[in-house]
Amino acid sequence: PWRWCCSPRRGAAGGPPAGHVRAAFLRFFQDRHGHRRLPSAPVRPRGDPRLLFVNAGMNQFKPIFLGTVHPRSELVQHRRVVNSQKCVRAGGKHNDLEDVGRDTYHHTFFEMLGNWSFGDYFKEEACSMAWELLTEVYEIPRDRLYVTYFGGDSSLGLSADEECRDIWLHLGVPASHVLPFPLKDNFWEMGDTGPCGPCTEIHYDHVGGGRNAAALVNQGSPDVVEIWNLVFMQYSREVEGNLLPLPQHHVDTGMGLERLVTVLQNKRSNYDTDLFTPILDAIYKGCRRPRYQGLVGDADVGHVNMAYRVVADHVRTLCVCITDGIYPGLSGAELVLRRILRRAVRFCSEVLHAPPGLLASLVPTVVEVLGDAYPELTKNTDQIMDIINENEAAFLSSLERGRRIIERTVQQMEPSTNFPAEVAWSLYGNLGFPLDLIALMLEEKGISLDSAAFNEFALEDAKRKARGPQAGQVEDTNTHLDVHSLAQLQNNNVPATDDSPKYSYTLGLHGQYGFSPCQATVLMLYRDQSLQKEVGAGERCGVILDRTNFYAEQGGQDCDKGYMIRLGQQDILFPVESVRLCGGYVIHEVTAVETLRAGDQVQLFVDEARRLACMTNHTATHVLNFALRHVLGEHTEQRGSHVTAERLRFDFDTKGPVTVEQLQQVEQVVQDVIKRNEVVHMAEVPLTLARRVQGLRAVDEGYPDPVRIVSLGVPVESVLTRDSEAALQTSVELCCGTHLLQTGAVEDLAIISERQLVKGISRVIAVTGGQAKQAREVGQCLAMEVDSVSLRMKQRSTSIPEMQNLSKEVGQLTKVVTDTAMPQWQRKELETILKVLQRTANTAIKKLEMKQAEEKAQSLLAKHCSQTVIIDTVPADSLSILMKVVNQLCDKSPGTSVLLLSPQASGEVLCACQVSKNCLPVFSAADWAVAVCAQMEGKAGGSPIVAKGSGNAKGVQGALTTALEFAQSKL
Repeated sequence: PWRWCCSPRRGAAGGPPAGHVRAAFLRFFQDRHGHRRLPSAPVRPRGDPRLLFVNAGMNQFKPIFLGTVHPRSELVQHRRVVNSQKCVRAGGKHNDLEDVGRDTYHHTFFEMLGNWSFGDYFKEEACSMAWELLTEVYEIPRDRLYVTYFGGDSSLGLSADEECRDIWLHLGVPASHVLPFPLKDNFWEMGDTGPCGPCTEIHYDHVGGGRNAAALVNQGSPDVVEIWNLVFMQYSREVEGNLLPLPQHHVDTGMGLERLVTVLQNKRSNYDTDLFTPILDAIYKGCRRPRYQGLVGDADVGHVNMAYRVVADHVRTLCVCITDGIYPGLSGAELVLRRILRRAVRFCSEVLHAPPGLLASLVPTVVEVLGDAYPELTKNTDQIMDIINENEAAFLSSLERGRRIIERTVQQMEPSTNFPAEVAWSLYGNLGFPLDLIALMLEEKGISLDSAAFNEFALEDAKRKARGPQAGQVEDTNTHLDVHSLAQLQNNNVPATDDSPKYSYTLGLHGQYGFSPCQATVLMLYRDQSLQKEVGAGERCGVILDRTNFYAEQGGQDCDKGYMIRLGQQDILFPVESVRLCGGYVIHEVTAVETLRAGDQVQLFVDEARRLACMTNHTATHVLNFALRHVLGEHTEQRGSHVTAERLRFDFDTKGPVTVEQLQQVEQVVQDVIKRNEVVHMAEVPLTLARRVQGLRAVDEGYPDPVRIVSLGVPVESVLTRDSEAALQTSVELCCGTHLLQTGAVEDLAIISERQLVKGISRVIAVTGGQAKQAREVGQCLAMEVDSVSLRMKQRSTSIPEMQNLSKEVGQLTKVVTDTAMPQWQRKELETILKVLQRTANTAIKKLEMKQAEEKAQSLLAKHCSQTVIIDTVPADSLSILMKVVNQLCDKSPGTSVLLLSPQASGEVLCACQVSKNCLPVFSAADWAVAVCAQMEGKAGGSPIVAKGSGNAKGVQGALTTALEFAQSKL
């Protein structure tokens, strides 16, 4: 049914469940208005490095708005679309994290109900559908609804959107409820540049009662809230700031489910709806605090209600993000998620007084609330709980360490000084200690943080990150077609580039690959964001051809490089520096050595060595993916990959660190596939057919239709056979990359690095062919060096310098093993051996030093029998030994104070001293050492009981005299 009995009066009981509200929205647009219903995209952004999280329903449709969508992509088929999108707003431009909990409507995770038109309907239909849904299906009283429209902007030369205003009036909205607003309220922009346009918002008055609430719209009043925003994309903002009309108009609408449910369930707070009440009830059962009462501000004594809201919101975000492959970590979205988790843990433990584990215990409740709408949640419940529990335990341990560091630092501080900024920064950066908690703990002790110095650390850290590998990289405007140029190409019927020749290569009888040149015609040139028919010598530009054998960067594989020549001019090469795909057009970045014109006939030559290396590494990536799943289990899912001519990188789910044995097994599975020299079968098939393949390994991304299947050893026809399990026994993937024709050409694969990016996701880096062979040879050489050191260590030298040299050699060898490209399983084995050797060497040195110190102490004790102060010189190889001699003397002769000097061959003199506790506080070891070392033009430091330092050999005699005089003056 389209309608339900739902009293519009505020305060009435009941109201439709959130699940019905969501379903009614989707059915309304799908069944009544012919929209295609799509599932929510994951909250991990796909192909947009500038976004931390998907934060709006339109994110997955950006290629359509920008005009860059591939002609064969599924997206091209969309005209009318509806969905409910999972969104996270925390970190980056849209950041609601610190507001969550303080009020009753901010969230880090929320659901965005949206309907879209891509070049189909526009303002009239969009407004009419929205009004019909709200007033006839949801039966919201018309007198409580207010609509806003764009009131114009003279500085941009934009007049008011009177078309939109008149549509609302025609729909029967009273003129007093149709309100104009300026640019900041009613003009939506994707970013600094790109598609944008006026929007119209629908606001709801919670109070009603026949009043006119127009004055409260867009004023931040909790009584009058925006519930739906309809954006009309009709302009594109250019780099210069001016607006140009878009070649095609789009509609993008977004309505927060949480706010809508609040209205329909006659509530004033999102947290009072059935999206949150089951979670709040579960929190109450697991903590030691009163039930949630919905209090805010000063009325919320002890911030208990705030804590309920924080925990309820954050656990939803954690469940959704972890399910979609974002785990708490140390950078980007992972770092933001770590902060969300830690904020929730703090409120659980410090405000709600809940035992550890409460946060994870809420996961089943969240899955129960959201699982029907997002079934992927139901498959990952145990994994989500494990990750939350592990991160909570780590954070609580860090908190305890942080508290101890603060206590120790405060004890060592001078009175009336600020807490050192470097310690606070270390707590924040290394332990993830929240800043507000540091400030709170210091406030309790009556101490303040040196904020100015702390801010300097923060500023320097921000500058350092800005200098990172991506800093300063400007997007190349010659290979990224703008929306207007794409539209111009399409309007001029310029055909998309036929890049099928990139797959045209042969394998000779002796294993050599042949890459035929490709003849093509220059269709258009692109420079400075405009299409051109001619480009002069020396100018850098993008070249659009009717066909190409160059591979454009996509699917995680680097682009081809090479050159092109004009037919008839064999001696003039146009180097191709990069290749990109944009809206179906392959753009070759070229620096013109001579004038280049549309219509020129050219011949294309790829860099064959680079192409073959990429093919080798891409095929090896597929084999590695199969091997990892075979060894680690079917739960092992790909999380990303990158293939270059030099190496391959592969990210995947894992339940723990990969062991040495597992790494060896993975390499062995790969070796077996290489030795069998499996045929690599490739074919294009309809996307719907491909997705039915059992065991198909594919990452979450958009694929063209038809899609290319790559199967190792099994013909694609066999894989596609109904009920075939062939894909479970070999590598079968959807892939647009270029591959070897047989696996034997990989020759060898060595995993040279494996590490956890964040808890639950590992990254391996591997090399193939000659590089893999070289890595193994290097590994064998280093293994022999480690064996040599082990042998010498077993001989147990009695010379301290020899053992110290051996220890130093172990340290240097450890660094080489860590930094050198070699099989990772072997690196782990050698690192384990070297760690034991280092410990053995250090223990041996310590024992030899103790033995030497004891002998010297015995000799000095006999020389200075029954004296309360011993001052002397003694040979010692290090300050550590000298200190041990002093300690031994004091242990053997309690009540004696000792100061020893040890001249070194370098001209330096070492100094160590210890004062009997009986002489404190008059006699201080630190003061004694400082006075003596100052006589030798040196420095010293320590505590009242023990101290050490050094100085120059020229002042030794004077130092001995000073030592005696200082001691006599204090005793």
